Amino acid sequence: MITKSYTVAFEGIDATVVEVQCAVTPGLPAFSIVGLPDKAVSEARDRVRTALNSMQVALPSSRVTINLSPADLPKEGSHFDLPIALALLAAIDVLPHDTVAGAVALGELSLDGTLIPVLGCLPAAVTAAQDNRSLFCPEACGAEAAWIDRTEVIAAPSLTALVQHLTGQAPIAAARPGEAFTPDQTRDLRDVKGQERAKRALEIAAAGRHHMLLCGTPGSGKSMLAARLPTILPDLTAEEALETSMVHSLAGLLRDGGISRRSPFRTPHHTASMAAVTGGGRGSRPGEISLAHNGVLFLDEMPEFPRSLLETLRQPIETGEILVSRANAHIRYPSKFLLIAAANPCKCGYLPDPSRACARVPACGQDYLNKISGPLMDRIDLRLETPPIHFTDLDLPATGDTSATVAKRVAQARDLQRQRFRDHPNARLNADAEGRLLEEIATPDAEGRDLLRKGAEKFNFTARGYHRILRVARTIADLEADPQVRAHHIAEALGYRLAIGSA
Repeated sequence: MITKSYTVAFEGIDATVVEVQCAVTPGLPAFSIVGLPDKAVSEARDRVRTALNSMQVALPSSRVTINLSPADLPKEGSHFDLPIALALLAAIDVLPHDTVAGAVALGELSLDGTLIPVLGCLPAAVTAAQDNRSLFCPEACGAEAAWIDRTEVIAAPSLTALVQHLTGQAPIAAARPGEAFTPDQTRDLRDVKGQERAKRALEIAAAGRHHMLLCGTPGSGKSMLAARLPTILPDLTAEEALETSMVHSLAGLLRDGGISRRSPFRTPHHTASMAAVTGGGRGSRPGEISLAHNGVLFLDEMPEFPRSLLETLRQPIETGEILVSRANAHIRYPSKFLLIAAANPCKCGYLPDPSRACARVPACGQDYLNKISGPLMDRIDLRLETPPIHFTDLDLPATGDTSATVAKRVAQARDLQRQRFRDHPNARLNADAEGRLLEEIATPDAEGRDLLRKGAEKFNFTARGYHRILRVARTIADLEADPQVRAHHIAEALGYRLAIGSA
C-alpha cells in the first residue's frame, strides 16, 4: 500500500504542491528517496530514522521508498523532513492515512524529533489554502503562517506532539497570527536644513513612486534625505504587506511571526554581489531589489556600483519583477520598488568648488556620472542637485513641513490614485500607468500640451522620457487634488527631468 503526504517546493514566492509517496515493500532493509532531491533532502532519511527511534518507533525490516512527485521538479531544502516522516508513519499504521493526506506539511527534524523552523511558511500557507488543506509546521513558524486565515495552521513543537495531535491524544490549538507592528519613526524631514527643492522632489517621488537621483557634494544631505523617505510613506495595505512578507519569509527576515506595515527600506552597499542585489545563489533566494518590493531601494554612491549590476535594474524598473535565470531554475520575484540613488558630482566629490576640485575638472565629473548608462538614467524621473550647506546655516531654525504633514499629503495623493486605478489590476500608482491608460489620466490642458511639445523638441526626449514626464506631472496634480494636468505641473516635471542630463 502506498501512503501519501503533501508538502511544497518553492519557485520564487510561488509554492508548488509536492506529493510525498511512501511504499514499504518486501526486500532487504533499505531507505531510499527519489524524485530529484538535493543533498539536504537526501539526508532526510537519516534524520527521520533517528527521530523515529527517539520516539520508540521501529522501522520495519523492509524496503522503504519515498518518491517526491512530480519527479522532474527540483526539491531543495530541509523542510521535506516532516512530510517524509508523516508519510512513513502512515505507511506503518501509526497515523491515520486521511489525516496525513489532508494537510501540507513542512519542517526540519532534529535527531530527537524536535521540529526546527524553516523558511517559506507564509507562501506555503497560501498554497495550502488554495488546495483546501490545513498546514503542519514547526511551532516557531505558526504565527507567521497563521496570517493566512483561510487555512488551519497546526504548529507543533516536535514530531511526537504532532503525532499525539493527529491521534487525538493531545490536540494542538490552531496557531494565531503574530502582531502587525509599525516601527516608531525617530527621524523627521525637518531635521534636514535647507534642501527645500529636494524635499519637494522627495514628496513627489513618494506620492507616485517615481525614481529619483540626488547629486551633490559630500555632506550636502543626500543620504539624510533618503533615510527620511520612509517617514512620509503611508503604511502598506493588507495586500501589499502580505506580498512583501512572502518575499521576506523566503529570506528568513520575519521575526516572531510579525508582519510590518511599514514599507521596506533596503540599502545594499556598492560592494554587494550580483546575486545579493538581484537574487540567486544557493536556492535562488530573493535579492535586495525583491526585498524592497513595495518599498524603497536606496543606492548610495550609485556610480560606485558595477556597471553590469546597475544594468540589471532596467528590467525590474520597467516590469516590476525580476527573472532569476539559472541552469536549473527560472525564478520570478516581485520587484516593484522606489529607487532612490545618490551620487557625488565626480570622483573626488568637489566638482563645483574650484578651491577643492581636482585637476581633471570638468572631465572627471562627466566620466564619473557616465558610469550610469543612458538607458538607466532615462528611467529615473526626478534628477536634482543638492547644493552644499554652509555650516552657519545649521544654526538657523528648521524650515519646511514635518514628516507627518508631508505624509498626509502623500497619503491623500495615493488614495486618489487607488480610486483611479481600482478597475486596473496591473496599476496601483501613477508610475504603473502606460499606453492608453496614461493618455486618459494625464492628458494636459492646451497650454501644458504646448509646453511639453516644445520641451520634447528642444531637448530631444525619448518616448519613455516623454511618458515619464506625464506621470510625474499627474502626481504633482494629485498632490494638489487637481483632476486636470496643467502647464505649471508640466513645467515642474520638466525642471526635475532636466536638472541632471537632458534625455
